[in-house]
Amino acid sequence: MSSPVTTVTTLPKITLFQPPTRPWGMPNLSPFCGKLETYLRMAKIDYDVAPSDMRRAPKGKIPFVKIGDEILGDSQHIIERVESLRDEKMDAWLTDEQRAVGRAIRRMLEEGTYFVLIAARWDSRHTSTLQRSEFVKVLPAPLRPLFPLIVRSVRKGLRSQGTGRHTHEEALRMGADDMKALSQLLGDKRYLFGDRPSTFDATAFAFVSAVVDYPGESLLREETRAKKNLLEYARRMKAELFADLDRG
Repeated sequence: MSSPVTTVTTLPKITLFQPPTRPWGMPNLSPFCGKLETYLRMAKIDYDVAPSDMRRAPKGKIPFVKIGDEILGDSQHIIERVESLRDEKMDAWLTDEQRAVGRAIRRMLEEGTYFVLIAARWDSRHTSTLQRSEFVKVLPAPLRPLFPLIVRSVRKGLRSQGTGRHTHEEALRMGADDMKALSQLLGDKRYLFGDRPSTFDATAFAFVSAVVDYPGESLLREETRAKKNLLEYARRMKAELFADLDRG
């Protein structure tokens, strides 16, 4: 599968390794995979998608890419590497203050909201059932009966990280407050910093979509969907960049 956009920058061939499923009209079940693919499409960079093989993942996580003969992991490191190869940098027009705000937004979403998102998906019977319906699709058949062990491992990891030490409601409130802050920073702008997208929009869109398009009901989803500007932002970005999802 190739990106539907036109290539404007000559780069080594890029292969994106990520789960092949796009459940519920989401770019990806993983917000980090969604972030990276959003960036590639915003930057109009041609790429191929291949199923992820964790044995090849340099950091043991998805997404990862092959750029020419170079294999890289971590969505942010990948974006920075690709940007270093491009003549026209996506964030060149941002001020130093905007870059600082963008970094704060990205770190809030990736290092805080992400764990609330995981709690919303895995830390209740209803949402973990939804999670199982898609998650098992990327598991080798012999490992699918072990899904309950995966659930326990995820919950143990949340507790070790800290989010799992809060009540479910407390954790979801923290994430909802993150989304409220994002809504206030976006305001009535088309993108985070005006009429032009930046790499920070890739993260923001991926996380908003991961919340509002996920069908499991939660306080996090309810309060995020109540922010009209976030809902419109997600719908607009998806229409601009992922129109092919509507065609399956």
